Amino acid sequence: MTELPIKIGDSFRFRKTVSESDVYLFAGISGDLSPNHLDEEAMKSSAYGGRIAHGALLVSYMSACSTMACEKARESEWGIPVSLGYDKVRFLKGVCIGETIQVDYAYADFDPARARSVANVKITVAGTLVAVADHIMTWVKN
Repeated sequence: MTELPIKIGDSFRFRKTVSESDVYLFAGISGDLSPNHLDEEAMKSSAYGGRIAHGALLVSYMSACSTMACEKARESEWGIPVSLGYDKVRFLKGVCIGETIQVDYAYADFDPARARSVANVKITVAGTLVAVADHIMTWVKN
């Protein structure tokens, strides 16, 4: 196996407007019913000026983008890419309902000896960085 399943710098992009239904459905699935996400009146007077999306919902949007990256490399001789998790996850700003997020996912490293890749993930809203993470994957033989 000489050809790597990815190229460092390969990048992928996912965009989505965060809807009220996204936030309510995620609250129901996760059990996170915090007023930060569900109580507009309580959040109107906050620094955010309204409800914000769950941080874990933002990570799920990162996962949507990683799926795009995995599909490109899925048929490689290295096997199937499987997520080992996200490191260094940081939420830098709140994402309000109705804002459009852009997830940028770029491969930063591949370790052939361990069959592991790392991608840098960034989420922006109108050009402002709101969340970051490193995504680690292992490549499992078919």
